[in-house]
Amino acid sequence: YLPLSWVSGLCIFLIFIVTAFMGYVLPWGQMSFWGATVITNLLYFIPGLINWVCGGFIINDPTLKRFFVLHFIFPFIALAIVFIHIFFLHIQGSTNPLGYDTPLKIPFYPNLLTLDIKGF
Repeated sequence: YLPLSWVSGLCIFLIFIVTAFMGYVLPWGQMSFWGATVITNLLYFIPGLINWVCGGFIINDPTLKRFFVLHFIFPFIALAIVFIHIFFLHIQGSTNPLGYDTPLKIPFYPNLLTLDIKGF
């Protein structure tokens, strides 16, 4: 379960980076078209993806609306992965992130999950 803890944590990190990058193009104006052009140019190397993101090779209002929708959805995806990450941490032992053999592991219990959600 240790690799799953690290991979889920890395996914959280990357999704927040993508969310911030998508938010970079959301101001409505000339900079938003420039930012959308930058993002779509980064996606040109994946066949078919650019047609889904842009709806073609022209940056216009529907492209910006797609970016807004993705920027709105990504934090909810990150929240779901946070819960998965907490689950994997408790399976491995949340006080044992490197996987050393120690008796000081905290097992996964619903009570501990609620304490994690509340923050204490």
